[in-house]
Amino acid sequence: MVSLAFLFPGQGSQSAGMGRDLAATFPEARAVYDRADAALAPFRLSISKVSFEGSEEELKRTAVTQPAILVHSVAVFEVLKARGLAPSLLAGHSLGEWSALVAAGCLPLEEAVVLVHRRGTFMQEAVAVGQGAMGAVIGLDGPSVAAACEEIAAASGEAVSAANFNSPEQTVIAGTAGAVAKVSELLKQRGAKRVLPLPVSAPFHCALMKPAEEQLSPFLDAASFADLSVPVVTNVDVLANLSGKEAREALRRQVCSPVRWVETVERLARETEGAIEVGPGTVLAGLAKRIAKEWPVRTTSDAEGLGRLLAG
Repeated sequence: MVSLAFLFPGQGSQSAGMGRDLAATFPEARAVYDRADAALAPFRLSISKVSFEGSEEELKRTAVTQPAILVHSVAVFEVLKARGLAPSLLAGHSLGEWSALVAAGCLPLEEAVVLVHRRGTFMQEAVAVGQGAMGAVIGLDGPSVAAACEEIAAASGEAVSAANFNSPEQTVIAGTAGAVAKVSELLKQRGAKRVLPLPVSAPFHCALMKPAEEQLSPFLDAASFADLSVPVVTNVDVLANLSGKEAREALRRQVCSPVRWVETVERLARETEGAIEVGPGTVLAGLAKRIAKEWPVRTTSDAEGLGRLLAG
């Protein structure tokens, strides 16, 4: 049997109308949306309505984006599972780690979707609009980017750090708007091809997210984390984890810690023969081509793509 990794996407993979065709085509997907809607009803949020009918602007709100992507990803996973496709390893990019834990039986969907709604709300509120920023650095290796962030942070006293190690030549930085601007200029001087400001609502995966981590912690502590049926390779330490207790702590630490995606994909490529990107978009497949060129990754971003994959 071919060993497979399942990869679950994070924020940025959303699009208007996402999941509508999945729910119309696959009963398993429809059931996931129904369960999520029921769980989020106390928050007056219908994830199916905003996903299927909402605008791009609505879906960009972090408190909506995060549950929308998680539900889409779990819906695709349930379709794959019902047809006998089983992974040997799981991993998710940032928010995607929550989807991976639901797939591994660690966290019930109903609890996960409420927790990520809270997570998105807390992250959005952690830093006032305009005070934080993120930028994608193209053309320099991750250690060089991280070193430049440390220099500017030490010199300015402001928070800035590497947030996502996405590929060998793409690292995302996050911090105060002023510090991100200073690092961007320094990196251009040191040979970065480009530093692209990202249209995000908050500076994720950096020290400025500490208030969000603190607000989320009691909800994590109260949630039902079971041991995992399939190992999840964690963002924070690239370990293949089977412990529910460790999964909870990895999610807690993840809020302020960088996503070590390059190392994650390198590990998965060594230990499996290929992967499926389980959820909306094709971002992770694109990154995988830059990290492990010979490692095949198939995508499932809509009903048509999922149908092709299932047809072989």
